[in-house]
Amino acid sequence: MMISKELLLTYFYLLVYIVLSSGVILYNKWVLSPKYFNFPLPITLTMIHMGFSGLVAFFLIRIFKVVSPVKMTLEIYATCVIPISAFFAASLWFGNTAYLFISVAFIQMLKALMPVATFFMAVICGTDKLRCDVFLNMFLVSIGVVISSYGEIHFNVVGTVYQVTGIFAEALRLVLTQVLLQKKGLTLNPITSLYYIAPCSFVFLFIPWYLLEKPEMEVTQIQFNFWIFFSNALCALALNFSIFLVIGRTGAVTIRVAGVLKDWILIALSTLIFPESTITTLNITGYAIALCGVVMYNYLKIKDVRASQLPVDTMLDRTAKELKMEKKSSHLYLPDDNADLGGNSTKNGSSDPMVDEEAPLIPSTRISHLGRSNLSS
Repeated sequence: MMISKELLLTYFYLLVYIVLSSGVILYNKWVLSPKYFNFPLPITLTMIHMGFSGLVAFFLIRIFKVVSPVKMTLEIYATCVIPISAFFAASLWFGNTAYLFISVAFIQMLKALMPVATFFMAVICGTDKLRCDVFLNMFLVSIGVVISSYGEIHFNVVGTVYQVTGIFAEALRLVLTQVLLQKKGLTLNPITSLYYIAPCSFVFLFIPWYLLEKPEMEVTQIQFNFWIFFSNALCALALNFSIFLVIGRTGAVTIRVAGVLKDWILIALSTLIFPESTITTLNITGYAIALCGVVMYNYLKIKDVRASQLPVDTMLDRTAKELKMEKKSSHLYLPDDNADLGGNSTKNGSSDPMVDEEAPLIPSTRISHLGRSNLSS
């Protein structure tokens, strides 16, 4: 059986995403760690990423006209872009700072808390409801992370707090993106996102950099290698584009599965590249429990999405069939509410008792949302 070129290209994009995602994390750890490149300035590194990404996005939009900028008003920028950029900057700052204190493997295990943080932030912001089945999954994830943390040999409270804080900042950013941008009807692809958000995040990062890292840079001799930081920023930029390519060809479900596979690969690679990343049996057991909760959570979310799409598809098919029936039998008229074409009776007088029940479930906004699901997922 021959594999189509489209399928091979999709697998290639998935492979590129996994390689780049793992590579950026390992590269950041190597640059920041005092044992290796010894550049213990996570805010500076993050600012380099934001400055480089914003500059590339500017050239792609304004100079080369690869994509067109969206209609951005001062109100949208002040109420949407600024708060999203603030939490984006905070998540990157705290997440990169954690590399100074804890191992890459343990960081990936802590990242299993992301669905928990996102769910509770969504409930607080009113975009999701507190459900028993989802709550039990979140509890299972939390238990798994606690077990994994208990089994960590080089457990560090400061690094763990930084990482968990970064996770909740990223969760709040995701929820704010849904609440603020989607309500404005604004859709940003990776290039336009970097164009608007990267410069604003750079400004937010400048404040803690000036207070925390600038004095250290003045008194400590810091080595700076242009090609190291250029290649590091280039990898981070390429990762953003690879995510866009994968989602555009497969959807959010596939990238979630690829993310789980990437986490396991990254945990294994980190133990080989960084000898201090020791993994215990309790680590793996706890992470496996947390991963079961994450997989069940993803299953529930996918099930909810399919359930919301099913009435639309069913109704559209049924409407098409009814139009064909009207063309074939437009001369028939049955005034009797208790009779149908087949001589059977129904409670609501319709030949299909489900039509009246499903009709209210199909607002026009839901149909338009399905058309842009790949961009907003």
